[in-house]
Amino acid sequence: EVQLAESGGGSVQAGGSLRLSCAISGLTSPMYSLGWFRQVPGKEREGIAYRDNDGITKVADSVKGRFAVSLDSAKDTMSLQMNSLKPEDTAMYYCASGPPTAGATLFLNPGPRGLHRYTWGQGTQVTVSS
Repeated sequence: EVQLAESGGGSVQAGGSLRLSCAISGLTSPMYSLGWFRQVPGKEREGIAYRDNDGITKVADSVKGRFAVSLDSAKDTMSLQMNSLKPEDTAMYYCASGPPTAGATLFLNPGPRGLHRYTWGQGTQVTVSS
């Protein structure tokens, strides 16, 4: 069973950077899909970054050119490097393990009913002030 735990959130001014980490345990399958989502109260959870066992990565258009996802060779830490942060990036950030054959587009856009198929960390808050 995959278990995930995020860290690295905090408060930063607009234009600043943060690096989130996700500690991964129990990832034994050779096929996997991992990623990052974020959620603002009252809104749907938004998929923002994807990384799979083939090394394929994808980020959402809303963060393209500013955020990057990486996975270490031991597959026990996934990171989200966030640069040029904006106030609209303020959210709770979650790392996730999803259906291994979903592909990037479906993984990032599972729909409300698809989210129950994911394993989630507890989340880490990111606050960006103007």
